[in-house]
Amino acid sequence: MRRTGASIGMVYLPPPGESAMRLAVLSGVSLEFAAPWTRIAPDDPVPLADAVADGRLVWIADREAMARRYPRPGLVLPYPFSLAASPLAAGGTTWGGLVLLWPGGHAPQLARVEEDAVHEGCDRMAGILARAAGEGRPVLPGRQPRMVRPARRTPGPVEAAAAVEFVHRLPGGSCALDLNGRVTFVTEEAADLLGIDAEDLAGALPWEALPWMDNPAVEDRYRAAVISRRTTSFTTLRPPDHWLRFELHPDATGISVRITPAGPDRRAPAEGAAREEAEHAAQSALPSRATSLYHLMHLAASLTEAAGVRDVVDQAADQITPALGVHALAVLTAEDGRLRVAGHRGYADAVARFDSAPLASDTPAARVLVTGAPMFYGSREELAGDFPAAVVLGSPGAAWAFLPLVASGRPVGSLVLGYDRPRDFHPGERAILISLAGLLAQALDRARLYDSKHELARRLQAGLLPHTLPHVPGLEVAARYLPAGHGTGVGGDFYDLIRLGGTTAAATIGDVQGHNVEAAALMGQVRAAVHASAGAPPGEVLARTNRLLTDLDPGLFTSCLYAHIDLKHHRALLATAGHPPPLVRHPDGRAEVLDLPPGLLLGIDPAADYPTAGVTLPIGTVLALFTDGLVEAPGVDMDRATAELAGQLAWSGGGDASLDDLADTLIGHAQGSAPRHDDIALLLLRTVAPL
Repeated sequence: MRRTGASIGMVYLPPPGESAMRLAVLSGVSLEFAAPWTRIAPDDPVPLADAVADGRLVWIADREAMARRYPRPGLVLPYPFSLAASPLAAGGTTWGGLVLLWPGGHAPQLARVEEDAVHEGCDRMAGILARAAGEGRPVLPGRQPRMVRPARRTPGPVEAAAAVEFVHRLPGGSCALDLNGRVTFVTEEAADLLGIDAEDLAGALPWEALPWMDNPAVEDRYRAAVISRRTTSFTTLRPPDHWLRFELHPDATGISVRITPAGPDRRAPAEGAAREEAEHAAQSALPSRATSLYHLMHLAASLTEAAGVRDVVDQAADQITPALGVHALAVLTAEDGRLRVAGHRGYADAVARFDSAPLASDTPAARVLVTGAPMFYGSREELAGDFPAAVVLGSPGAAWAFLPLVASGRPVGSLVLGYDRPRDFHPGERAILISLAGLLAQALDRARLYDSKHELARRLQAGLLPHTLPHVPGLEVAARYLPAGHGTGVGGDFYDLIRLGGTTAAATIGDVQGHNVEAAALMGQVRAAVHASAGAPPGEVLARTNRLLTDLDPGLFTSCLYAHIDLKHHRALLATAGHPPPLVRHPDGRAEVLDLPPGLLLGIDPAADYPTAGVTLPIGTVLALFTDGLVEAPGVDMDRATAELAGQLAWSGGGDASLDDLADTLIGHAQGSAPRHDDIALLLLRTVAPL
């Protein structure tokens, strides 16, 4: 750190038997700041993970570069700094990693002497780690990182007294904070200005000892000083009417704070970057940066739970508009060489004009998507200078941010933010917006993949299940299928009704183990096998299907129930292969669970036998075939749930109730009684007088 001028340094080492690295040594900042990055996994989206994976030095020139390449850490640390990450490698083995941060204002590239110092330091540390491991005493990370502080010469008594006198001669008051933000020194003048005894302030965090300083903007200024190592300042009100100005002067050991009275008409001017920050805070309608970060971190958490594109856009609109003071928002995606509006808030008329615009068109949203470079316009005049048509066509707003949505190096869309009055896009605000776009791009990319898989699953399921059930004279039919709602949405539950003759039919229902494409494919094979054998005795149909599945050896088990229905003689023969027995509602209103002889699941034993049982079906009898998702739920006894379902069938299936209404009632009862985590298939058959 001394050789390169870095202000913060971190060394990571891998614990035994783990692929992730843990923070072992920390200097220049408190552990609180490094807490989100105490553990770095190989696939984490942070510079060190890439440096170790690629075996090279990764350089991040500024906060905008961090926001573009690594949105997640860029969102948490939207302060001026530069960063280098490098592996500690020797003898073909990576022993750890190094991260260095420099104060804001570093040159766009590492100087040759700085880069040489980083490489030499990493080689030296890797050599030490390799030798220690070779000698059987490997260097391992502790439970907490070791804090390394810069050495300082201790002043003598005369010099220390002169320093105290020097501080007291300064106008206003002074205090000192350590790297954790706690007060280590405070003058009586500072305590008087703050309205507290010096003894009560020593050792405390200012925003804890002084409730009126418990403000996200105050803590944000402190964090900005620690990370950027730049002098920062802010003015705040000590109730009821005392305005105070704070100047924070940071270094590697802590922060020196100067406190002076201030007021609306006599606030001391800030210099350089501090003045720029202060003017931005005074003029911008943007909420405090810490408050914005709270909203945007909430957005990041929400986006991890969003499923489809619609969910992502809604979450983004709900969170971004209050967090950033945005007047209008639009998310556009690239499809077939054109822009498509995935969603918007407050942009209805203008967005419609640009929907389906070719990517080659000269519009801001198209340009940022093609170039990958964000564009910011603080007024209508600025926008009109580059894109006259955007203003002519009535794009609402007075300032705009056009941000590319880039995921895994691929442009996936554009984010358009409109503001209702002109504004200056401060570098810190730009960094937050770029980080936000990166998070949104990743969520949008996942959501589009989810939507594609969901649509594929829906089509696959629709193709494997019967589109319509055949009309069989003397038989009323209703069927329902509900996917479990997780994974790809493809399940292995199936049902079918097969017309065999003028007065005979076959009904079947089954459940293939699993909720994936393999289960659905096997389900299609089972349906085909049952169709091929339909008309034979139920036990033989299941035996033939079982032999086929055993030969295929799919590695998945299947339950199945098959019923041969003879409407002329009002009778049905049934056989089961490990499937839940059906329910029957008799014409007199009684409902019961049929007692069928058990049979082994399909696909286990090719010689398995499937005995048959019969049931009479007088006119008005309802036969309910279902999969276990209808009655099975965590913490619920399956036999009891089946008995409750039979009671619901008895209560709801009488009179003139249609079979469709009865199917909806049974499904609703199951869903309302307990949360379901499995597919549900239901096939209802009712004997009626043939027309």
